[in-house]
Amino acid sequence: MDGIDVKAVQPRVALVVVRHSSTGIDKATVAEGLLKADPKLSQRKDDDGRYPVHWAASSNNLDIMLLLANQKSFDPDVQDGSGWSPLMISASVPNSEPVLNLLIQRDADINLKNSSGQVNPSPQLYPDYALRLENHDLPQQTALHFVASKSNLDVARLLIESKPPASTRVRDRRGQYPIHRAAAAGSAPMVLLLLKNRSPLNATDNEGYTPLHHAIAEGHGDTAVALLKEGADFTLKNGEEILAIDLAPDKEVRQYVIQGAEREGIELSG
Repeated sequence: MDGIDVKAVQPRVALVVVRHSSTGIDKATVAEGLLKADPKLSQRKDDDGRYPVHWAASSNNLDIMLLLANQKSFDPDVQDGSGWSPLMISASVPNSEPVLNLLIQRDADINLKNSSGQVNPSPQLYPDYALRLENHDLPQQTALHFVASKSNLDVARLLIESKPPASTRVRDRRGQYPIHRAAAAGSAPMVLLLLKNRSPLNATDNEGYTPLHHAIAEGHGDTAVALLKEGADFTLKNGEEILAIDLAPDKEVRQYVIQGAEREGIELSG
């Protein structure tokens, strides 16, 4: 079967072999043959706690995802050993809208958190979507958190416009909403999209940071001005009693935000 001996491959890794096979083969055809030989392959983990559906999502392979989705035992929300669901993975992969749409059609939980994992996704195993999280601590985020961090507007719209929609009002373990991540990433368009869809504007995370604090602290003057224009409260202090404007990394960013606010008729203190 295209150079792959089904009987010679250990069942738990058979479909993973398809992912790593040469680009010259028809991977979907090989995967279909493997599933016909043993339908239970789709429900077996590899040594790293990943099911075939996770590899299909990370490799953005619509044909193989469709094969797996048509299995009677298909679970669109199954999490891998790192706590990632197929939808979370797919949302973090470029140009993944077709796979995302399929998962949503199969009732994937858009607001599921990566709450069960204990290790960080390996950049060697999942190079397309691995995120480097502080202290390897999974922050219990939803797919929208990941998308907001990557400033992927198209996927964010897809998730928000789904039925049911992705919520902009879900906190992660750090107490952050997606808007905190968008502000820290410096994506004014993402911030505005989230606000348009009921995101809180002045919510504080576990450290007392508002989105405005994050934007200024990371040096994103444009995003900070956009937040101020939308009514962000610049008088709020974080857990260390510091105003957002006082977190500016340098005088240039500070002055840019102050001048941008003045153009909007806003006079910042300090």
